[in-house]
Amino acid sequence: MDEPRFPDPELEAALQGTGPLPIATAERLIARAQARLAEGEPELASVDFQRVADHPEPTIAGPAMLGIGDAAYRRDREPDATAAWESVTRLEENPATYRAWRNLAGARVRDGDLTGALVAYREADQRAPSADKAEIASRLGWLAKETGNTGAANKYFERSRGSAGFGLAQLLVVVTVAISFIALTTPDVGDLLKLSPRGVEEGELYRLVSVTLVHGGYLHLIVNMYALWVIGPIVEGIWGRGLFALFYVLTAIGGSTGSFIFSHIDSVGASGAIFGLVGVIIAGTMAHHPVLDRRARSIVPQLGMFVILNLAIGFFSSVGGFNIDNAAHVGGLLAGLWLGFVVPPGKSPTLRGAVKHPLGAKEERSPLLIAAGVILLVGVLAALLAAGGAALPI
Repeated sequence: MDEPRFPDPELEAALQGTGPLPIATAERLIARAQARLAEGEPELASVDFQRVADHPEPTIAGPAMLGIGDAAYRRDREPDATAAWESVTRLEENPATYRAWRNLAGARVRDGDLTGALVAYREADQRAPSADKAEIASRLGWLAKETGNTGAANKYFERSRGSAGFGLAQLLVVVTVAISFIALTTPDVGDLLKLSPRGVEEGELYRLVSVTLVHGGYLHLIVNMYALWVIGPIVEGIWGRGLFALFYVLTAIGGSTGSFIFSHIDSVGASGAIFGLVGVIIAGTMAHHPVLDRRARSIVPQLGMFVILNLAIGFFSSVGGFNIDNAAHVGGLLAGLWLGFVVPPGKSPTLRGAVKHPLGAKEERSPLLIAAGVILLVGVLAALLAAGGAALPI
């Protein structure tokens, strides 16, 4: 065997002794074992962990037993790993208890013991840090669904998606309604925020987004805000607050770009961005198969028809002389379809993910590819705006 890494004479001497080690020495031994495990040396790590596994202090014995289980799992000795993790759960509460229950749940899923996995994940859920709560809830949802408890599954999925409460999408509706009311009663405000091709040509690029804050009348406002109230929380729940905000801005720009190039008229409304969010959902659910809560499952299948009907209404209304800006709808929709395809959901609530990553790791994604896809969209929109601006009459 190669010479061990992380040599430490004091720890090597401790390995040769018997009886409980001082807590400071035991903690150093556990730290070295964890480093060895991270470096791909599970055999050496297991030796270090074993030396302190019978320590009378649970805060030492728990992490050591957890490490023994992790090392066994790395060596494809799952029965030994499961036994070690179960030993941790029988100790007094300690820093390793949460991880042990979570690892044990993954092992039970792989064994086909879904009821036992449910019990283990519930124990993990009680101890999980806030950052892990949504992921644990989603796994509980899948297990509840697989074991026939649909009602519990829906509740877990809703909790995993943050469906309850007042989110960014609802706040955006409130802000848009307030500003639209002001603009409808104060025309100068509307003139300042509307999409004006000439204004964009003169460098007022903020209009590409501010157009979403003003509307052409109270009916126009009500229809758009109802759609945003329904669709926005689905996107926010699947992709998260930050990506929802990014999607809304980029699809608003996509809609404004379509209007700027093909309509060449002043326009108002959030429909370009709303069509964009619809595009995100359609492409995202097809490409990435995120878990949907009960509310989303009732809405998402209808979105394709929503797009077709609204584009048809826009087309025939323009033929009849009405001013519905279908170019903005198509521009936003295309931008949203691209974003939904290239940007995976911010969470990974799948049973496959739970089985594949029993130690809690996220499914691997390439941030560079995601960033490249978003940057490509921004570049295309910038190029189209530049080309459309150059084509405008002087």
